[in-house]
Amino acid sequence: MLDSTLPLWIAHRGAGKLAPENTLAAFRLGAAHGFRAFECDVKLSADGVPFLLHDDTLDRTSDRHGVAGALPWSALSRVDAGGWHGPAWAGETLPTLDAIARWVIANGHGLNLEIKPTTGLERETGRAVGRACAELWRRAATPLLLSSFKPEALEGASETAPQIARALLLDKLWTGWFEAAQALGCVAVVTNHRCMDAALLARLHGAGMRGLCYTVNEPADVRRLLGLGIDGLITDAVDRYPAAAAADAA
Repeated sequence: MLDSTLPLWIAHRGAGKLAPENTLAAFRLGAAHGFRAFECDVKLSADGVPFLLHDDTLDRTSDRHGVAGALPWSALSRVDAGGWHGPAWAGETLPTLDAIARWVIANGHGLNLEIKPTTGLERETGRAVGRACAELWRRAATPLLLSSFKPEALEGASETAPQIARALLLDKLWTGWFEAAQALGCVAVVTNHRCMDAALLARLHGAGMRGLCYTVNEPADVRRLLGLGIDGLITDAVDRYPAAAAADAA
């Protein structure tokens, strides 16, 4: 199986909130702050191109409106995905998965790739992302972890890329989550940091799975989770923990 062991510190959506999320500019800024592992969101264009975006719609993080997955890549490639964050970022584009993969691999960085399907396209998106990652990381040695809140997306990824490790994302501990993570062959579970405690982490470790948390920004939460022995911290606060991230990746 492809290496999925990420550094402890992981930059959320590239550089958290310091740059327009899920853009190459954000990844570059996160790296400039010492981070060597990143989290981002991937979905499909109408013609099947995997690209980075968190929401179903373009409304919050671009100059366009409507469901992003309803548009072909030729239209999405012309979207301004930076100007909403400030004039200095105007003209920043939506990156393809291919572009992000080539950047992280060339720089030796790890990636936690969240499969974020347009509603109703969970399994299809998982299959397409798995297929693309299998090719992009075919000769790469950099860590890659595919994660999703949607079990169907992880099932799809396992069909086309069984060699790429998977993680179940949890905002809350719903009934049957543990059995689902095991059935999906997950190597990790990524929870809202408020869900994580010593008993939960011990249960994961006892089952041979790692425990990671999002979105960990406050020092008190960092201290608590480090005290538990957490395996990964996904943070927006890339300017608050640069030294820790750089030391972790050294």
